[in-house]
Amino acid sequence: MYLIDFNKPVHIHFIGIGGISMSGLAELLISKNFTVSGSDNKESVLTRQLAAAGCRIFIGQSADNIDSTIDAAVYTAAIHPDNPEYDRCIKLGIPMLTRAELLGQVMTNYRTAIGVSGTHGKTTTTSMLSEILLLADTDPTISVGGMLPSIGGNMRIGHSDMFLTEACEYTNSFLSFHPTMDIILNVEEDHLDFFKDLDDIRASFKKYTELLPDDGFLIINSSIENYQYFYKDSRCSVITFGLNPENSNYSAKDFHIDDKGDYCYTLLYNNEARCKVALKVPGEHNILNSLAAIAAAVTLGIDLDTAVRGIADYSGVDRRFQVKGVCSGFTIIDDYAHHPAEITATLKAARHYPHKKLWCVFQPHTYTRTKAFLPEFAKALSLADHVILAKIYSAREADIYGVSSADIQRLIAKEGTPCEYFESFPEIESFIKDNCKEGDVVITMGAGNILEVGEDLLSPELSTVTAP
Repeated sequence: MYLIDFNKPVHIHFIGIGGISMSGLAELLISKNFTVSGSDNKESVLTRQLAAAGCRIFIGQSADNIDSTIDAAVYTAAIHPDNPEYDRCIKLGIPMLTRAELLGQVMTNYRTAIGVSGTHGKTTTTSMLSEILLLADTDPTISVGGMLPSIGGNMRIGHSDMFLTEACEYTNSFLSFHPTMDIILNVEEDHLDFFKDLDDIRASFKKYTELLPDDGFLIINSSIENYQYFYKDSRCSVITFGLNPENSNYSAKDFHIDDKGDYCYTLLYNNEARCKVALKVPGEHNILNSLAAIAAAVTLGIDLDTAVRGIADYSGVDRRFQVKGVCSGFTIIDDYAHHPAEITATLKAARHYPHKKLWCVFQPHTYTRTKAFLPEFAKALSLADHVILAKIYSAREADIYGVSSADIQRLIAKEGTPCEYFESFPEIESFIKDNCKEGDVVITMGAGNILEVGEDLLSPELSTVTAP
């Protein structure tokens, strides 16, 4: 593997630079005086920001984008050997490394390197912890998988010895990391196009914890089945969180939900009440996310009062129960949920949000995930009053699995929930305009481009858009 000397800037090219993590890494290298170029299939806010920072951006991927001035190339799991830029790098003998390998090398430059992992909740928990670290004046470098308003995007370049990032398990990416603190939020079945089964996923997370040094820290959800398995061969310090105070260092009781679905609770430490915690984001799942962030912060030496105030400062990131606006009297919310457990959590949270009728416009993400969880998707989506399905967002996959959104529709119908399936976004938008009423809530949901439906509906009314 090619090793980057961060004290000797060279020319690094990113294949797929517009991705949320890739763009952040590119920004980091630019701040270290590296020459950075990169390509992506389309222009975006992130590519425009990089261009403004001095990065050479190519729209469209071509062998012509690669020349001998490039010292190394970085690519993501979505890039395959038949990619023209990847192929050109191989032919020219240009060293290559994955996004995860680069991120792992970045972590070695920080005394405290925190990786937030889990099947769900990584972006939210990373963002919550970011708010705490900023409030505590730790001046961290932060890489987050969403647009966090308090840092003005997805990357913050700090000047301390602290680095915070999400740690994704897909393709075992996080096994290239060098953390001093691991956070494990949950471990469930997902990414079954790569992992064999849940046991395979659990084994990967165990290997992740084994990367910790003996003086490192593991923050882990005690509700994970046999959670002790993940650290049984490690010497690191273990701190637990969860809703059961009997086996959790950090826990919660006395839940209260306000009129917007946001929670307040009493924080317990070793089963003793310590203080009240108020959330500005809805959903019981965010209690667990906040407990993880608080546990990590206190372990890092931040006082509890600052940690709790940091949680109160967090109001969400783009695409995580993001209120986009009001169109013709109904509220449009966008959410990234694309796994049955995430959908369940989001729709349960939405039940506490003011509404007359709850609509869910869902775009399944990848054929393999859809096929693996068909019954689970139907059950989760049936928590809405009415479901609208879009075509499957293929992402990195070919349509060879014999599954479609119509399969989910049939199962939802058996659950007794009204459900439509449309092939195109204009059809979905037309149906929403004709059927949604004042006081309804419409959630566009999925990891693909389904957010465009809400944006299209709002676009004629941008001057009058308000949030309730």
